[in-house]
Amino acid sequence: MKQLFNLLPFLKPYRASSILALVMLAALVGFDLAIPRLIQRIIDQGIEANNMQLVLETSLIMIGISFLSAIFTIGNNYFSVFAAEGLAFRLREALFAKVQTFSFANLDEQKTGRLMVRMTSDANAVQHVVMVTLRIGTRAPLLMVGSLALMIRTSPPLALIMLPLLFVTAAIIALFTVKMEPLFRVVQQKLDGLNMILQENIAGVRLVKSFVRSEYEKRRFETANEEYTRHSITALRLVSNMAPLLRTCINIGIVVVVWAGGIRSVQGSMTIGQIVAFTNYLLTTMLPLIMMTVLANIWAQGIASAKRINEVLRTDPAVIDKPDAMDLPETAEGRLVLEDVSFRYSSGTDEVLAGINLSIEPGRIIAILGATGAGKTTLVNLLPRFYDVSSGRVLLDGVDIRDLRQSSLLKVFGIVPQETVLFSGTIRENIKYGNDGATDDEMIEAAKIAQAHAFILELPKGYDTHVSERGVNLSGGQKQRIAIARALLMDPKILIFDDSTSSVDVETEARIQKALASQKRRRTTIIVAQRISTVLGADRIVLLEKGRIIAEGSHSVLMDTSPVYREIFVSQLGGGIGRETGDGDAKTSKETS
Repeated sequence: MKQLFNLLPFLKPYRASSILALVMLAALVGFDLAIPRLIQRIIDQGIEANNMQLVLETSLIMIGISFLSAIFTIGNNYFSVFAAEGLAFRLREALFAKVQTFSFANLDEQKTGRLMVRMTSDANAVQHVVMVTLRIGTRAPLLMVGSLALMIRTSPPLALIMLPLLFVTAAIIALFTVKMEPLFRVVQQKLDGLNMILQENIAGVRLVKSFVRSEYEKRRFETANEEYTRHSITALRLVSNMAPLLRTCINIGIVVVVWAGGIRSVQGSMTIGQIVAFTNYLLTTMLPLIMMTVLANIWAQGIASAKRINEVLRTDPAVIDKPDAMDLPETAEGRLVLEDVSFRYSSGTDEVLAGINLSIEPGRIIAILGATGAGKTTLVNLLPRFYDVSSGRVLLDGVDIRDLRQSSLLKVFGIVPQETVLFSGTIRENIKYGNDGATDDEMIEAAKIAQAHAFILELPKGYDTHVSERGVNLSGGQKQRIAIARALLMDPKILIFDDSTSSVDVETEARIQKALASQKRRRTTIIVAQRISTVLGADRIVLLEKGRIIAEGSHSVLMDTSPVYREIFVSQLGGGIGRETGDGDAKTSKETS
C-alpha cells in the first residue's frame, strides 16, 4: 500500500478532479442508502395504510434520486477517468525522464524489456487502481459503513446477530488480499521475462532467420509464455475462489435476516417494511464486499506495479555531477590523460582495465587496437564518463572529468558507437540529430567527409529519404557513414570512432581516413579497431591485451618493437607492406586489401 501512496504526488495536478469525483461518489452513496428507507416507507406507511398518495409521492422521489444518480455517475466517471489518465501520463513522463538520467551502468542492470513494462503495463496498472478507487473503491467502504449504521438504526438486535458474519466476510477478503499481492508481483516479473524475449526476438528477427533458429526461439518464447500463464492462472484461481465464499456469506445472511426478522415480525416487534429495508441494507453492506473481490485483484496488481515503478524512480544514476561541478571552458583544447586507470563492471569481479596510463595530445589521431575482449570499448567509454573509473583518474585539459558537469563534458565529444543507431525519420533529421541548428551546407560538408553524400543523392528523395525503423532500408556501411556524419556535424573537440567502419569497404574507409586526417589539427580523433588497415594512418597506436597496454607508438615503431603488433600485421595484411606505411592514403589501403 505504501508503494501506491508514494506515487500520489503525481496526482497533485489533478487534485480538483479527484476531489470532485469523490464528492460525487459520496453523493451516490447517499442516494443508494436512501432507497431502502424509501421502500420501507412505501410498505409500512403507504401499502399497509392504503395511502396511495404517499406511495405515489415516494415513488416520484425515488425516480428523481435515480435521475440524480445517473447524472452524478456520469460526472464521477468523467472526473475519475481524467485524473487517472493524467496520473498515467505523468508517470510515463517521469519514468522516461528518469531513464534519460541513467548512466551506462544503470542501463546494464535495467534491461530494455523491463523498462518498457514499467512505462506501459505497470503505469497502466497504477492508473487502473486510481480510476477504480475514484469510481468504486471509495464507494464500497462508504456503502458498508453507511449500511451498517442504518442496519443498526433499523433493528439493533438483528444487526447484532449479523455482526459476526460481517467480520468473517471482512477477514476472508483481508486474507485473500494479502495472499494475492505477492502472486501478482511474480506475474509481473514473468511478464518482464516474456517482454524481454519478445523485444529481443523482434529486434533480431533477421538474425534468427539467417541462422535458422526460429524453432529454438519459439521454444524459448513458449517456455516464458508457459511460466507467465501458469503464474497468472494461480493468481486468478485464488481470485475466483473468493467470490463463491462471499456469495455463501451473503446467502447465509439473507436466510438469518428472514428467519430472525420473521420471528420478530410475528411477535410484533418488527414491521415487514423494516425486514425489507434491513435485507436491502444487508445486501448493500455485503455487495461492496463482493465488489472488493474485483478491487482486491486490481489493488494487488497495482501495488506490485507501484513497487516496480518506485524501484526505477528511486534508482540513483551511477554517474552524477558533484554539487560544485564546473563547466569546461570554451577554449578547451581536448588534451586527455589517463592516470593509473582501472575499471570493473558492477556485475563482475574481474578488472576489465588495469593500470592504464595514457596521454592523448590535442589534434592527434590515436588508434586503440586489440582483440575482442581486450577492453577497447570500455576504455573509450571512460573518456566521456559513461562509466566512472574504479580507480585512478581521467583528466581533460588537466581537470578530473568527475569535477566537470556531464552536459559540459559531453559537448566536447562526438561519438560514433560500435552499434549504429538510427532513428525513424529522414536522413537529414538523423545527421542533424546532435546539432539541429546546423545549416544544410554544414550537413552536406559533414556527409562528404563521411563519404555519405554520394550515396545519399542516389536515394529517391536524397537527404529527405525516410529511414525505416532501426534503418533497415539502408546497408550496414551506409548506416555507419550517416552515423559518422552525425558526429562530425557536432564539430567536437574529441571524436571517437568505436569500430565504426567495420561495415565499410577498405577503399571507402581509406577515403574517410584521408578526409579526417586533413582536419586533424581541428580535433583529437580516437579510433578503436580490430582491423589493422584502419589504424595505419594514426599518429600513435595503442595496443591493448587483456585490459592492459602492452605497446604503443607509430606503425613503424611498433613494427620494430612489438612482436604482437607485427604478428597481427602479418596475419591480416601479409608481408607486402613496408614499415614506413602509415600515411593512410587511399591507394596504400587499397593495395593492402
